[in-house]
Amino acid sequence: MDADVLGRRRTGDETYVRNLLRTLPGPAADAGLEIAAVTRHPELVPDGVLPVLLPARSQELRMAWTLPRTLRRLGAALVHTQYALPFRSPCPVVVTIHDLSFEHGLMGRRDRLVFERVVPRAAREAARVLTVSERTKRDLVEHYGIPPERIVVTPNGVDPAFHPATQAAPAARPYALAVGAIQERKNQPAALAAARETGLELVVVGPVKDERVAAELREGGARLEGYVEVERLAELYRGAACLVQSSRYEGFGLPVVEAMASGTPVVTVPDPALVEVAGDAAVVVPEGELAAGIRRALEERDILAAAGLERARAFTWDETARDTVTAYVEALGR
Repeated sequence: MDADVLGRRRTGDETYVRNLLRTLPGPAADAGLEIAAVTRHPELVPDGVLPVLLPARSQELRMAWTLPRTLRRLGAALVHTQYALPFRSPCPVVVTIHDLSFEHGLMGRRDRLVFERVVPRAAREAARVLTVSERTKRDLVEHYGIPPERIVVTPNGVDPAFHPATQAAPAARPYALAVGAIQERKNQPAALAAARETGLELVVVGPVKDERVAAELREGGARLEGYVEVERLAELYRGAACLVQSSRYEGFGLPVVEAMASGTPVVTVPDPALVEVAGDAAVVVPEGELAAGIRRALEERDILAAAGLERARAFTWDETARDTVTAYVEALGR
């Protein structure tokens, strides 16, 4: 597995790799496979996975030269990457494509140009394409003409760190929570406006990718926590009055299922991926009605918390790992 994202504060992409590495060894061993993780941070690789150090100064050079060379040295039978394929890979590739937000104009120009160049090729040439929602699978079929049978939907799971509070927490100022990198696509200003209308502070968790959006949030009174470790994120979920997910586009929406697993009500806009994850266990309202959604979440907190906990049980990393190993076996032609 290409695990270069480990230790780099890459939010959802890093969460995906970290939890897969934690859960893959068992089903991989059952299938006669050994998992190795190629990374610049081998100390973060969990037990049961072979850590392989591969420093990286340039992602372009890494994918074009040093990763393919490492795969040859290791005698790898298969490599699992995210979004891009190694140049002239010596073995079959399974690629995970989380979303196609760049195809919807919701990415900075520089990153968009890179993704527009590498992702279509990866989708078309990989032995198997993994994605985390039916929404992204539809996008891959519609945008690139990928045969549906080559795409495997392996939804994200819930990290064990996310669970309800074991005892009542001390009373604190109530706040609404927004989780995600601070950028136009995540649309946190809409969550801020709704929180202010209902008298709640908005706490925003995630690295700043767009300073203009961050400045707007600060000026509006939001509390920006930046990137936080998973233990702190779990505390913030458990202490929140509700999660407000106002994204303009998502491939999955990890914060929705993490909040549900924490016993926290969820208010979300009707983005197809967010609705796919939330099911009937969240308050789903248009962006202009988020304040009303927050009020409903507060009034129906116990009902929504119970429904969310039940819904979150449907998303496990163990099942994701099993489905991922099945895709590996298929890609190997076994």
